[in-house]
Amino acid sequence: MAGADPGELAAGERQPGAERRRSLLQRLPYGLRRRCRRYNCKQFASPQECLAAPEFLDHIRKVMLVIDAAVSHLEDLPCLEEYLCNLGKKHQAVGVKVESFSTVGESLLYMLEKCLGAAFSPDAREAWIKLYSAVVKAMQRGWEVLPEGD
Repeated sequence: MAGADPGELAAGERQPGAERRRSLLQRLPYGLRRRCRRYNCKQFASPQECLAAPEFLDHIRKVMLVIDAAVSHLEDLPCLEEYLCNLGKKHQAVGVKVESFSTVGESLLYMLEKCLGAAFSPDAREAWIKLYSAVVKAMQRGWEVLPEGD
């Protein structure tokens, strides 16, 4: 490929990001792979197509920002209450079901286990479950709050 534009790939060559997504997808449990075919009320032809979609990748980044905020405020999670409640309202407004948060939680735990290996002890798993549950409970309160004017 000498002399070729570095942004171009030879026929059949895969981009590193595509290869990572394929590897990730192959490691996901079947149920998560199946659910990955549908995101944001859009049906994808394959889980690979979903994992490559810019809007899905952007959502993953946003989820991780929320997780990062929760970890950063571990000693004072109540300070995130209003933010998370409003985030829950936004999710409800676009038709997200509360049950879908369990898929995100399963995915988070799965990737932590795969990335951390033996360092992901039962105690660490329990701590992550408690943290994620606190985030989800705060977001669920967004479903419970009546819209303004009601």
